[in-house]
Amino acid sequence: AAASAGVGALGRSFNASRGKDAIASREGIVLPAPASPASDVPRGARLRVPGISPFLTPAEDFYRVDTALIVPKVDADAWRLRIHGKGVARVTSLSFQDLLRRGLVERDITLTCVSNEVGGPYVGNARWIGVRLADVLAECGVVPPVRGGPADQLVARSVDGMTIGTPVDDVMDGRDALLALGMNGEPLPFEHGFPVRMVVPGLYGYVSACKWIEDIELTTFDAYDPYWVRRDWAAKAPVKTQSRIDTPKPFARPTAGTVMVAGVAWAQHRGIDKVEVRVDDGPWRSANLAAEDTRDTWRQWSFPWQAAPGGHTLTVRATDRTGTVQTAERTRTSPDGASGRHSVVVTVT
Repeated sequence: AAASAGVGALGRSFNASRGKDAIASREGIVLPAPASPASDVPRGARLRVPGISPFLTPAEDFYRVDTALIVPKVDADAWRLRIHGKGVARVTSLSFQDLLRRGLVERDITLTCVSNEVGGPYVGNARWIGVRLADVLAECGVVPPVRGGPADQLVARSVDGMTIGTPVDDVMDGRDALLALGMNGEPLPFEHGFPVRMVVPGLYGYVSACKWIEDIELTTFDAYDPYWVRRDWAAKAPVKTQSRIDTPKPFARPTAGTVMVAGVAWAQHRGIDKVEVRVDDGPWRSANLAAEDTRDTWRQWSFPWQAAPGGHTLTVRATDRTGTVQTAERTRTSPDGASGRHSVVVTVT
């Protein structure tokens, strides 16, 4: 027992020392101006409706879903990213400074967790800055399978042992897949993957958003099952078209008259073209859509409801740019994300 206590104390001391180095390295980072800055958010993209989710989610409010019992604290000065595997012309090791010296890209991108229930909180929109992952892979000789490359899966490994598999075609199809270094104008918070994480628009996080990344292996879906796939989640998981009512809250008691119903809708990398609201079993009526920033971000919406006294059920549905209407069929989050329409019950007084 005494020996175990001593080993534990040494371990805690070692981790504390590493943590101090990591904190110091983060505090010393100055992110350079991006070579490709994000476009200004359109004036009409932010609705002034009390209770609606802000267009950009502050880092401290951004959802966190991972398996790390203790948040890894990685020293950016000692960090390296190894890239290897099928179709890689030469094994490559990149430092944090190597990435900083590249032309950085800044984009607004909405992320969603596959464990998000219909109407749930595990979705957020942030301004990310990093380097294009496709460019890094191309420089290593990687060719996507659609053009004859031998690897169809990119397996990202985190410092905590997590493995996440992403379709190579999706990473290299022109979307803004990033090795992200910053979030909302600051270096990544430790909770969100400092010093470097992946961000891929249009895919659920468990198949795209590796935090604390340190290794990328090019392989195939037949050859390797990452962490969550081994636990019966789908190997490929594009984000489903979804919408959420932010206000009024469930079981709210608004006053009769005009009640503003509002929320957000998302279909990353496809875009949202329409949001509709239904009161009880009435007809679907079009909501007012806020201006679109990009097809990779959510859109706010609002609906002025002439509320009559009594109990009512409000339901929302979205239509994405492919013409797909958010389905009413309810499914669980497993194996590839929940589906269904979000409803809230209110009592108008």
